[in-house]
Amino acid sequence: MDRKQFKHIIISRTDSIGDVMLTLPMAGVLKEVMQDCKITFLGRAYTRDIIALSEHVDAFIDWDEIRRSDHAEQVKLIRETKADLIIHVFPVKAIARLSKRARIPVRMGTTNRLYHWTTCNHLVCLSRRKSDLHEAQLNLKLIGSITGKKQFTLDSIPQYYGFREPEFPGGKLDGIFDTDRFNLIIHPKSKGSAREWGLDNFKALIRLLPQSRFRVFVTGTGDEGKLIEASSLFTENPHVVNLCGQLSLKELLGVIYKADGLLAASTGPLHLAAAFGIQAIGIYPPIRPMHPGRWAPLGAKATYLVQDKTCNDCRKSQDCNCIRDISPESVLEHLTKIV
Repeated sequence: MDRKQFKHIIISRTDSIGDVMLTLPMAGVLKEVMQDCKITFLGRAYTRDIIALSEHVDAFIDWDEIRRSDHAEQVKLIRETKADLIIHVFPVKAIARLSKRARIPVRMGTTNRLYHWTTCNHLVCLSRRKSDLHEAQLNLKLIGSITGKKQFTLDSIPQYYGFREPEFPGGKLDGIFDTDRFNLIIHPKSKGSAREWGLDNFKALIRLLPQSRFRVFVTGTGDEGKLIEASSLFTENPHVVNLCGQLSLKELLGVIYKADGLLAASTGPLHLAAAFGIQAIGIYPPIRPMHPGRWAPLGAKATYLVQDKTCNDCRKSQDCNCIRDISPESVLEHLTKIV
C-alpha cells in the first residue's frame, strides 16, 4: 500500500488494558515510517489514561461515549474525523459497519471475520489462534503492508511504546516507597481475564519474602480487595500495604512507574510495569493461547514463570493446576535472583 495517502489513521482496539498495551507499539511503528501522520486511538473510556501516555497517539475516541448516541450521530462523529484509514485490530462488527457508512476510504481488517468481507476493503490474511507469534508481533504484522516491516523481534518492540512519565499521586502516598528496600507490587487478581496463581500461593510467597529486603504492596479493585481481605492475607501480614480500591487508574500508573517491580498473572498492570522498564514478573499457564509465547510482558526487565509441560486438562476450567503448581519457593528464588 502507498502510505503517502494516509494523513490520519484510526487504530481501533476496544478491549482490555493488556490488549491495548500490546497494540500501542503499532502507533510507534506507524509514526516511524509516517512522521507527519495523525494517529487516533479508538478505545474504551477506562483505557484513556494509558493511551494518553503514548507520545505516538495524537487523539482518543471514546467508544463508550459514541455508542450511546443514535446511529446517525455515530456516523457523523466518525465521518468528522476525516480519517483516511481505520485498522480493526480488535474486530467489532458495529465499528466495522460504522466505519464503512462513515465512508472512511481504507478500512483494514482480517479475513477471519465474515462481516469484514462486506465492510472492509483491505483484507489481511492473519490467523491468531494457531500462530506461534506474540500478540504484539501479530498486531504489527497486521500493518505490514503499510509499514513494509513484517517481522519484529520481541526485544525490539518495547521501544515503540513511547511512554511519557506518568504523574505520581502525592498527598497520602508521599513517602510510601522505601529507598532501602525493593518496593514490590503484587497484583493477585485479574478480573477474570487470566488464569490466576491463587491467593493461597501469594500468601505463602509473602510469608517467605524477607521484610528486610522487600516492601510489599497489594493492588486491585475494591471488589478484589474484599476477596483478598477475606483470605486473611492482610491480617496475617500486617506489614503489607493494602492499596486495593484506593487508586484511580491514573494514580495506579504513577505508583507502578515509581515501584521497583510488579508480580502478577497476565494482566494489564503486568504489561504496564514491563513498558515502564521496572522488573515485571508474570506467572503463566502453559496452555495455548494463554501461554507466555503469546502474552508475555515485553520490556527490558520483563520475565515470567511457567511450567515446562504440555497441558490441556485445565482448558475449560478457570481453576488451573498448571499455574497453581508453580511453587512460592520457585517464585522467591526467581525474585531473589533479579533483586
